[in-house]
Amino acid sequence: MCLKEGEAGRLEQQCWVRAARTPCLQWYRHPTEEDLRLLAGKQRGKSKKDRKYNGHIENKPLTIPKDIDLHLETKSVTERDTIALHYFPEYQWLVDFTAAATVVYVVTEAYCSIMKPSQEMNISVVWCLLVLAFAVKILFSLTAHYFIVEDGGERSVCVTFGFFFFVKAMVILIVTESYLEFGLESGFSNFSESAMQFLEKQGLESRGPVSKLTFKLFLAVLCSLIGAFLTFPGLRLAQMHLDALNLATEKITQTLLHINFLAPLLMVLLWVKPITKDYIMNPPLGKESIPLMSEDTFDTMRLWIIILLCALRLAMMRSHLQAYLNLAQKCMDQMKKEAGRISTIDLQKMVARVFYYLCVIALQYVAPLVMVLHTTLLLKTLGNYSWGIYPESNSDTAVENNPLPSSLYSESPSVNGKMKVTVVQITMALGSLKNIFTPLLFRGLLSFLTWWIAACLFSTSLFGLFYHQYLTVA
Repeated sequence: MCLKEGEAGRLEQQCWVRAARTPCLQWYRHPTEEDLRLLAGKQRGKSKKDRKYNGHIENKPLTIPKDIDLHLETKSVTERDTIALHYFPEYQWLVDFTAAATVVYVVTEAYCSIMKPSQEMNISVVWCLLVLAFAVKILFSLTAHYFIVEDGGERSVCVTFGFFFFVKAMVILIVTESYLEFGLESGFSNFSESAMQFLEKQGLESRGPVSKLTFKLFLAVLCSLIGAFLTFPGLRLAQMHLDALNLATEKITQTLLHINFLAPLLMVLLWVKPITKDYIMNPPLGKESIPLMSEDTFDTMRLWIIILLCALRLAMMRSHLQAYLNLAQKCMDQMKKEAGRISTIDLQKMVARVFYYLCVIALQYVAPLVMVLHTTLLLKTLGNYSWGIYPESNSDTAVENNPLPSSLYSESPSVNGKMKVTVVQITMALGSLKNIFTPLLFRGLLSFLTWWIAACLFSTSLFGLFYHQYLTVA
């Protein structure tokens, strides 16, 4: 197992290239104690005196030099290997349920585009909401794990970024819609007016369900929690991005990695009004600005761009995970540059820990992607957008508040008993919810949430890039 320095370097480079080109992920197995003892030139004696002479005492672990000539063995990741990994059930459940929900959404959208039902509920909305709930729950459990560990500064990092994103959300919510076109102001106004009309018809006096200040404060708190949950996924993404760039040998792969890293920034810019209105929809050509596309067409193009960027991130997942798995070899190379000795148990833990947390890293990569994708799908469905590049102009009629007929409130079926009256009142109340929660409200709210998830992910990954590129080296 002992090789010359030149042969060892060539073997290591071949292993990295083979790991980068193999379709399956390659993980590094930790060496056994017997392998480490043979490399260190120590044999396990039969008697207690021999074991003490070879540096092994009953209550003291075996230690080896850190600059030992050790080369890790690679193995393809199989399903059998991943069963015992940390957070594997959660990862498998999220991936399977997300795939099923996406299929249900596609089938439902195809059915709605062909049959065009008017009074039926879109069941895909429930599936998308469940996917978002599971993704947030998993990110919450991962973040809560950092608060359980007392050693280390992960807890302080989460709290710091949480307060930072709270202040950032308050600033963003103050910005007028002449710069960020979410539609929150018009959506909230429509929601307040519809709710007041509903309460007045029910015989209740109210100035509105909630004030604008309370609404924005609630949004800021929600945004701070989302930012705290996305802190370590963004930091980890930055490190995997740098390692993946070092592994990539082809220019096209490096270009795709750069686009994948900048994908959240591109999503953020899609809602910046000076860019979308002045340079995309109405590009200046000489002294005149010619309208290139309508607002409905741009809204559809924005949805498709986000979905394509999500597909690109999913396609680059293998490169990032392989870059993470190569941290085992990277830690070994860093250890060989140090002086001193290390116990065999600590060395085995250092190598095995990388593969053991593979599913945690995969969840940190997939969960934000799932949140962006299904928030965009909800934005299309609840916001009453279209998948066509040149959709029909039905948005005006879709977002208008359609009041219920007054006859439903004036007439009450009191002849058939109290039970029938109760059923009619409940039916009327549920029907009125469609007039309260209008597509105009969902457009503003879901547009803001989609933009915010992308903004948080890019902010944390940009900070992680700066940290791993400059602060770690320093």
